[in-house]
Amino acid sequence: MQLSAQCARVLGSLVEKGLATPQQYPLTINALVAACNQTSNREPVVSYDEATVQSALDDLKDLRLVRFVLPSHGRSVVRYRQVLDEALALDDRQCAVLAVLMLRGAQTVGELRTRTERMARFEGLVEVEHELELLGSRDEPLVTNVGRRPGQKEERWASPLVGTEDVERSADEAAGAVLHAPQRDEVASLRSEVAELRRELEELRASLGG
Repeated sequence: MQLSAQCARVLGSLVEKGLATPQQYPLTINALVAACNQTSNREPVVSYDEATVQSALDDLKDLRLVRFVLPSHGRSVVRYRQVLDEALALDDRQCAVLAVLMLRGAQTVGELRTRTERMARFEGLVEVEHELELLGSRDEPLVTNVGRRPGQKEERWASPLVGTEDVERSADEAAGAVLHAPQRDEVASLRSEVAELRRELEELRASLGG
């Protein structure tokens, strides 16, 4: 099973909020849109509208990964909850790991431990590694080791639920944009200087010729 980027963001947001802020869960559509569009703990940052989130919810419902909670007990709007844990027989710690991978892409074991703190408790990196091994040893692995990024020492993990190739490509493109931005600025500056020198040279030639 592989989810679209929108479905992964919606599902990851539902898992995160369910574990980190259970008192506010299940989520309304407005709360879920805000969760998807957070500027913190998200990579990349997106700007989904309600229609995009609703479409993803419909797809996730068809996959039996999300349930729609009809209004009751004084509530006036439909709310949404994830059932990834029930569908794939996952505990809270495994859900937390998958949520972070869906929300932020490939990460090291250390990053996963830090970024799951509000959702689940891990005593150390060994416990995170244990959950990764369990998730990766399934008949249909839910995580995979994608190796080291150039210049990094630690190996990273990603979830095939999101689409590893898409995650890696987006990460590489983002890294490339950061790497080449100063080079583009330098080239633009040099071009400007060359144009100015050419203009001064033409003026000098004109004055000498005159």
